[in-house]
Amino acid sequence: MISLFFLLVILSYPLFTSDNPDIRLEKHLSDFYKKPKFTNIASDWKIFWFLKCPDIFTARKIEKHIKKMKSRKYHQNLKNFDDIGKKLLLKYAS
Repeated sequence: MISLFFLLVILSYPLFTSDNPDIRLEKHLSDFYKKPKFTNIASDWKIFWFLKCPDIFTARKIEKHIKKMKSRKYHQNLKNFDDIGKKLLLKYAS
């Protein structure tokens, strides 16, 4: 069975990679992560955009690329233009 990894962008624009995005999001919304960080202070996380990646390596490369962009507009464009995600997959596929 092939595992898919998901690269998720949350409304306030943190990124994370997970093989089970629903559980990962639930952990962020609960007290699972005890350290006081920005991600556990907020309680209104919602998935803004996600990309199905064939493996964890591809997902992390794309995550790094998006974080380097440091652009709210780029994040919005990810959702508005499907071809961006497709191009990222082609560029960073292992």
